[in-house]
Amino acid sequence: MKLIAQIKLQPTEQQADALQRTMEAANRAANYLSDLAWGTKQFRQYDLHHAAYYAIREQFGLSAQAAVRVVSKVADSYKIDKDTKRTFRLLGSVAFDDRILRIVPDKNTVSIWTLDGRQHMTFVCGDRQAVVLQGQRGESDLVYRDGEFYLLATCDVDEAPAIDPDGFLGVDFGIANIAVDSDGSIYQGKTVKNVRYRHRQLRQKLQAKGTKSTRRRLKKLSGKERKFATWTNHNISKSIVAKAKDTNQGIAIEELGGIRDRVTVRRSQRATLHSWSFFQLRSFIEYKAKLNGVVVVAVDPRNTSRTCPACGNVDKANRKTQSEFSCVSCGFSGLADHIAAGNISSRAVVNRPNVSTAQTTVQRQGQSPCL
Repeated sequence: MKLIAQIKLQPTEQQADALQRTMEAANRAANYLSDLAWGTKQFRQYDLHHAAYYAIREQFGLSAQAAVRVVSKVADSYKIDKDTKRTFRLLGSVAFDDRILRIVPDKNTVSIWTLDGRQHMTFVCGDRQAVVLQGQRGESDLVYRDGEFYLLATCDVDEAPAIDPDGFLGVDFGIANIAVDSDGSIYQGKTVKNVRYRHRQLRQKLQAKGTKSTRRRLKKLSGKERKFATWTNHNISKSIVAKAKDTNQGIAIEELGGIRDRVTVRRSQRATLHSWSFFQLRSFIEYKAKLNGVVVVAVDPRNTSRTCPACGNVDKANRKTQSEFSCVSCGFSGLADHIAAGNISSRAVVNRPNVSTAQTTVQRQGQSPCL
């Protein structure tokens, strides 16, 4: 499978200037090419290459391979649809391949092409990323974020062979609780909700003032909430996968497509619902499971929180409150999220897949999980 290893570059002042000018030149070239594509209605990479390859090399000072990567970037951006003209930020990410970038994990150095020629610089990364970097293959993206330069390197990682599970650990995603599994473990979302609420209130106060100092404060706050939520999701997914592996179970999760359209919440909860990283948590569970040989299956979540596991009665009235389940037919009661997780587990057992085809892929539209 493919994972993304993030490393932080440590360029000198002159090298940082060269990297920035290179990113700006590549994105100006991308905007030039996007204008051409939109005007001529030619969006294929082949057509764009023949129409503008030499022009963007001469006009923006790009090397041959850097120009090829720009053409590919623009062509790929129009593959989703051709209804909207694409524009690119001057410091948007820029792709580099093995011809214009070399990463040496053992020495923590990179050699990268810039407008000023090849630049050699060091990088830092975590222990996990250092191991994953040994399998670095293909393209890497140069990213400028919060005044620092990062490389997001695509790496090949060996998967563990899938284990034939004895059962399935059902996992129910929610708002009050981030996740609840069929064994009764609750991964509470209260801390994340409190952080998000506090940041939302603080942003509103700072934006209302609109002074230079408040703008500096807003810039510092940017991304902190997202980083905290990502850290939380990593920990939850790690715990769920470890439990499934230790108990020789697969993992059954909800099919989350259209969840924001299906779920109805009060007006006060809308911000929480639409900022909740449902897909991120699922993708973390999936790729960690593949690395550990744990089978992951997605099941239809409809009525999982309204179905009584004792008598099978399905009724909206069974869900007395957000957290409480009480069957109107047989009186069976319990935590609604726990019962939903149990029903998800049962559905996975009934529709038990073949192990060789059960593993779901974490690559969606060419993206890979980032370590």
